[in-house]
Amino acid sequence: MKIIAQRVTRASVTVEGRVTGAIDHGLLLLVGVTHTDTRANADWLARKIASLRVFRALDGPSHFDRSVIEIGGAILVVSQFTLYGDSRKGRRPDFTQAAKPDLAAPLIDYFCDQLRAQGIRVETGVFGADMLVDLENDGPVTLVLERA
Repeated sequence: MKIIAQRVTRASVTVEGRVTGAIDHGLLLLVGVTHTDTRANADWLARKIASLRVFRALDGPSHFDRSVIEIGGAILVVSQFTLYGDSRKGRRPDFTQAAKPDLAAPLIDYFCDQLRAQGIRVETGVFGADMLVDLENDGPVTLVLERA
């Protein structure tokens, strides 16, 4: 699994003119799945993201003192098969490393459930849909997390 995590002051996803998920202060996660990913990968990433110290404490000098749990933040998860696009050859990306929907969709749902099990409010986009993502990146802070 590959995740682009962005610290946001707000984020939302819209499908066919309807907002399907929206958060205020928290993390926007773009999540890609490849063929070899397992629940163990999802478990590890959910624990890592829940405890990742990327938020500032109100009384501290550092911008990286608190986790999303500690600030009472939320997470917006958006499926993103294009994270596994290979554009080294030609002019069109090759997406053969992206998992098919029958593997990717349940694994992303499982990942969201693992975040929720830690007490985090999780909103989502719609798997496979054409989505419009709106966000205000805070910092900006953008991290790449991957578990193979």
